Amino acid sequence: MTTQSKRTEVQLDDLFPSSPTEAITETDAELERVVDGAELPVLLASIAAATGDLSWLGVGLEPPHPPADLTPCPHGGMTEDQQAQARKLALAGLRELAERRITTVSVLPPEHVDAILGYLTGGREEWHPSLKHELNLAPDKGGAPDWRFADLAGDRDYSVLIVGAGVGGIAAAHRFSQAGVPITVVESAAELGGTWAKNRYPGVRLDTPTFGYSYSFAQRGDWPHQFAEGHEILEYLRDVAVRAGLTDKIEFSTTLVRARWSDADGRWHVTTRDSAGVERERTFSAIVSAVGQLDRPNIPDFAGAEDFRGVTMHTQEWRDDVDWTGARVAVIGTGASAYQIVPAAIADGVGELVLFQRSAPWMLPAPTYHDKVTEAFSWLRRKVPHYAQWYRLWVILLGIPGRTHSVTAEEGWPGAPLSVSARNQAVRDELVRRLSAQLEGRPDLLAHAIPDYPPGAKRMLRDNGVWAAALRSSRTTLVTSGIDHFTPRGIVDGDGVEHVVDIVVFATGFKPSDYLEGIEVIGRGGLELHEYWAGDARAHACVTVPGFPSFFMIYGPNIGGVSAGSLHFMLERAAEYAVKAVRRVLEEGAAAIDVLPAALDRFVAWVDRGNRRMSWGQPYVRSWYKNSHGRVSQIWPYTNADYWDVTETVRDEDHVFLR
Repeated sequence: MTTQSKRTEVQLDDLFPSSPTEAITETDAELERVVDGAELPVLLASIAAATGDLSWLGVGLEPPHPPADLTPCPHGGMTEDQQAQARKLALAGLRELAERRITTVSVLPPEHVDAILGYLTGGREEWHPSLKHELNLAPDKGGAPDWRFADLAGDRDYSVLIVGAGVGGIAAAHRFSQAGVPITVVESAAELGGTWAKNRYPGVRLDTPTFGYSYSFAQRGDWPHQFAEGHEILEYLRDVAVRAGLTDKIEFSTTLVRARWSDADGRWHVTTRDSAGVERERTFSAIVSAVGQLDRPNIPDFAGAEDFRGVTMHTQEWRDDVDWTGARVAVIGTGASAYQIVPAAIADGVGELVLFQRSAPWMLPAPTYHDKVTEAFSWLRRKVPHYAQWYRLWVILLGIPGRTHSVTAEEGWPGAPLSVSARNQAVRDELVRRLSAQLEGRPDLLAHAIPDYPPGAKRMLRDNGVWAAALRSSRTTLVTSGIDHFTPRGIVDGDGVEHVVDIVVFATGFKPSDYLEGIEVIGRGGLELHEYWAGDARAHACVTVPGFPSFFMIYGPNIGGVSAGSLHFMLERAAEYAVKAVRRVLEEGAAAIDVLPAALDRFVAWVDRGNRRMSWGQPYVRSWYKNSHGRVSQIWPYTNADYWDVTETVRDEDHVFLR
């Protein structure tokens, strides 16, 4: 097999550039073991890219990608015969890499990119543009700005304020910095990292695959765990900020208090406050809000809570000075953080644990949830050029359709409110079967472990058996009767039973629909943003709001998929959309850009139609996805490919430029 096209030499848009791989010196028997542990479409794509020979993709070996009800099918759903052929081809490909001593890979010719993506997607060309955004080897990757502030604006007095230095803020700061736009970043905390700096509770980790939770411009390949631990994500974010040169641009312990638009000078006049309470007034041409959605703790107003003499803490406000070994601990809530804390508490040796459950969680099978990456993956990352990056692309590719088909409602479905479709009912049946096996012999627990709402209607957690094991522990008491009141010694449940505890952990979630709570944002005509929303946050492209010129939200209304897609992708695209909007302002010589109300209405109507089709959008479902108006304002109902289309162009017909 021979190279069929000349390579393109360009600088990769990646803060973690791939080093030359190690030489392959293993025997055929050793290589066969590696191939057996590889994700075959990824390995064949890697070999084709590294050799420049598309014939390594094989004929008739395109993964078919059957719908995944619970977890993705291995090798994209390849048949056993396809897998056997692919393994033989992959083994020969590894031998060629060894013989030719190929240790690096260059940016691919466009036709090779299209061919490999066509192979990986099973011919779904509509996914290609969004996937190229994630592919370093694509010459038209398209995430980084292709313009420079100095070229468009010269000596113009123009600057952007970025609020927040979490995942979204780092993405925005990097993209604006790549364009050379003057920025200032304010972060209310004493360190960067957002939710990953604040959430330090025992057991904290991703509940999405690690490789799907990273930036397109910072493709780390040596992640140690399949689902990264919290400290690993925080270390990654710190590393990204250092590599991007952002740390000196961040003002820590600084909060945005107020932002007022001035028609007189076409700028935002902002007030910030530091940790000493000192306020500072300054002006900016644009504001990018990267304030997190799951950032404001929600602690219900429990009667008598102030009387409790023990230790209390919300999961986001974890006290490292508290030792719970041998202690009597109450955990209130059974959402994502409780799901991680409860097994950790049992493993760490709490004396007793009382779990107060309002509603049971659905859990997706994830047997490798606590596992490190496999030996085969580690070998392939070290020996096959760009394998980790192709694997990352594969994870994102599988997330485009995700489980959308299994959580889409059928009109008039008779199984409501326990399911929304025949497919959804099949998923429910399988999940109930798994729960029944895990809780065999404990009908008392099983009766309370099966949710009374459709799968996918609320956030689905990852199940490797530790939750059921924690519930079964002799140290655990499950309470489903609610909380009547606190006492100095503990908590009295809805049945009048007092549970004496030393520590109370509020795993009660956040206030996601209260966007920008605590920040006063006053737009054109003196209208305050929260008054405009009136409890129903809406934004065009999830980013902009009419009457608030050049004010962009990175984690705005309806950002975030729950059955499909990558949050990182959406945050990056929102940031890149803001960069494109600023470019249009500079090209027009305008003061700012403002989205038209009609454009917002069209976009929101489209998003609402999508959400009404989903399990979480059904009228009988209650969750944090919905705001006080009963509208789903937190969740994206479509795919990443759809959001690519939404954010690809700042359409002039949807906007007005202010002079």
